Amino acid sequence: MKVTQKIAQCERDNKVWWSFEYFPPRTAQGLQNLLDRIERMRGLGPEFIDITWNAGGRTSELTAEMVKTCQGLVGIETCMHLTCTNMPKEKVDFALREAKSSGCRNVLALRGDPPMGKEEWEAVEGGFVHGIDLVRHIRREYGDYFDIAVAGFPQHQTLPPEERDLEMKYLKQKIDAGVNFIFTQMFYDVDIFIDWVKSVRAVGITVPIVPGIAPIQTWNGFQRATSLAKTIIPQALSEALEPHKDNDEKVREIGTKLVAKMCRKILDANLGIHGLHFYTMNLEKGTKMLLEELNLVPRMETVKPLPWRQSLTPTRRQETIRPIFWANRTKSYISRTENWDEYPNGRFGDSRSPAYGELDGYGVSIKKSREDALKLWGQPLTFAEISDLFAKFCSGRLQALPWSDQKPSNETSIISEKLARMNTLGFLTINSQPAVNGVKSSDKVFGWGPRNGYVYQKAYLEFFVKPALLTLLLSHIERDSNITYYVINKRGDLRTNTHSEGPNAVTWGVFPGKEIVQPTIVEAVSFMAWKDEAFELGQQWAQVYDPESPSAKLISELMDTCYLVNVVHNDFHDADAIFEPFFQAGEEYQATQANAPNHSVNGC
Repeated sequence: MKVTQKIAQCERDNKVWWSFEYFPPRTAQGLQNLLDRIERMRGLGPEFIDITWNAGGRTSELTAEMVKTCQGLVGIETCMHLTCTNMPKEKVDFALREAKSSGCRNVLALRGDPPMGKEEWEAVEGGFVHGIDLVRHIRREYGDYFDIAVAGFPQHQTLPPEERDLEMKYLKQKIDAGVNFIFTQMFYDVDIFIDWVKSVRAVGITVPIVPGIAPIQTWNGFQRATSLAKTIIPQALSEALEPHKDNDEKVREIGTKLVAKMCRKILDANLGIHGLHFYTMNLEKGTKMLLEELNLVPRMETVKPLPWRQSLTPTRRQETIRPIFWANRTKSYISRTENWDEYPNGRFGDSRSPAYGELDGYGVSIKKSREDALKLWGQPLTFAEISDLFAKFCSGRLQALPWSDQKPSNETSIISEKLARMNTLGFLTINSQPAVNGVKSSDKVFGWGPRNGYVYQKAYLEFFVKPALLTLLLSHIERDSNITYYVINKRGDLRTNTHSEGPNAVTWGVFPGKEIVQPTIVEAVSFMAWKDEAFELGQQWAQVYDPESPSAKLISELMDTCYLVNVVHNDFHDADAIFEPFFQAGEEYQATQANAPNHSVNGC
């Protein structure tokens, strides 16, 4: 969706909106940390984000990759910066093609700063001389596909009248060339900004103006940023902050209140401006504090259209169904299915495709450094210690497992005690969902889809288990005709008690005026594709440790000998029924092990 469409929708809903800016980091670890941060900050409710473009396109590939990731994996509308600096026409065209293929509909067109090491800006051969040239080129090549933004400079209001009027004339020419909205440079003098907006409107510019707001993070950072941009600082603001320049916490606390006051004045000034664009500097806390001070988070709750996050890339926007196996690793799922030959075909890909299930794209990784992994999971020496880690995760006392990058979802808390008990009995759970029998689509834990609907779930469990315990479990499962299962080992030998070759819907919704929506399924082909990733993640956990260490051997042996199993209880009216066979089999197994001569419960 275009930014102007989002702004217009917020206007119709009479709601204040906000957006965030990020810049590409310099290191791979910095990039991963930033993407994690963008995912977290998505929960703060921005309408869109934008990604900057360094002078000369030094990070152009990284900017394009971040746009692709934010559109496709994070599922948030993204605006891409694009500058003229050191950018021949061919490079601009490539960047625009990449943006379009990612589903990006918004571009901020800038002349840009001089390249590093140069005092003056100069065009490259075959490049663009002015920002307006870039605007005209985008319009000529792409019609109205992109919303195009340009920069606005409120401090031009302080220039001598002739210079000020000339700058306003240049801005009007850009608008007339096809610009849809204006991002302003950061400012701290709100009166200058208000006067500038009135001058902009007086020359006939009617497009939305998005004020650029920079949270005050630290004294040194504030000084550096304002000095670099030659930003005018009101005396009252300097006087409030400078006495505390050696106390960053105090500077941020005072700065948050002062910037929030400035934001309120903008929103209350009857300028037709109902949104704020935050220059985050890739930091989280300062922006969050400012939104909280403005009482803008938590924002009005919005119902999820589906129980999983939708992608905004063009080929995936109509996706309405996914296998449950990647529930805790959506990035991996999206990347791996990105190029499946027949996608989209109304489901999640064509199992006949030679690309189906191939480990590619995002790749298989536990996304933890060795140091972080050791802090999280220690050095387990027995199976009991491993099952204890899984139990702690289910209870919310451990923030991640190799199969789940983030803490358990809210719905897991409903069954957390039962899951923890399962793990202590020897079933190492990596995915689950509780049974849900027709809760409102607005429910805070389970809700998704349009208003006035009802959502349902079958109870689902996925876990690793030892062969002997599995045999006991299946003997109990087979007594309940409502349970279906798939069992697979590392080699790919598959067993099941289901006689259907089609998918089994485990999540569905009933909504007014719509067909039944079935967004989450279990079926054999995708389970076999997921199997490789599930076992590989366990092997990567083993590789955290020295190859000959007891921990490495223990985990590696588990992955070599245990089975991966998924179980669905098809009677969603009985929330506890799925657990009964596990508790019975687990207790029998433990009793057998306790009574066995020279028994060992550490191996698999």
